[in-house]
Amino acid sequence: MGLLIQEPPLQVLPSLAKVIGLNEAIVLQQIHYWLRKSNNVKDGHKWIYNSMPNWQKQFDFWSLPTVKRVFRSLEKQELIITANYNKAGFDKTKWYRINYEKLQHMSRRSDQNDPTMVSNWTDGSDQNDTTNTNRLPETTTETTTEISPGKPDDHLSENFEAIWKEYPNKAGKKEAFRHYKKWRKESKEHTDEYLMEKLAAYKQDLAANQWKKPMNGSTWFNGRFDDDYATPIMDQQPNRAKGYQF
Repeated sequence: MGLLIQEPPLQVLPSLAKVIGLNEAIVLQQIHYWLRKSNNVKDGHKWIYNSMPNWQKQFDFWSLPTVKRVFRSLEKQELIITANYNKAGFDKTKWYRINYEKLQHMSRRSDQNDPTMVSNWTDGSDQNDTTNTNRLPETTTETTTEISPGKPDDHLSENFEAIWKEYPNKAGKKEAFRHYKKWRKESKEHTDEYLMEKLAAYKQDLAANQWKKPMNGSTWFNGRFDDDYATPIMDQQPNRAKGYQF
């Protein structure tokens, strides 16, 4: 019984996940759920607001960098619209609403052509939602199947090898590949170019902070590539000792 659902689950439509990505579909459904309950109406639309750390508490099976990445993906796809209606000027908490028109347009262009995906999705008010949104079964986003020759995922193996060749710590390759493969499949926005940019920044950070040791590869590929790597700023005054600025 411990592996069966015994708490209110999140819902996600497979047809929606095929169009926008699994993680994006989970988050979008969560936003839709809260929009239905929201009384915050601005400029003719319902809005909700939350900080990223608080969003992560709702998706505590993901790391904070992963949650941020999913929200960036939804913004890039123009599926969520953000604004700032906070009364205090210093308050940068984002407000969110779903771009239902864009979502419906995407669904019509989908090869799946599933009319159930958005037929009841108006501006967060009409869908009969009987579920809560506290947790999602962890099995929905995890796959541990290894790639074998001849499978469609072979290109991922080749792409990973190219990135792995540049990674400075060769420990944990098997787990690193598993994390890489899972990350690539989560969203169309997850590209090798993005990882290579992050790897270049990480290597620069290591070079500037030689006291740091490169992370085990399995650790870095498990979302740590989204860490902020701040290269120290050196004091340019000729008569003062150079050092880090904090």
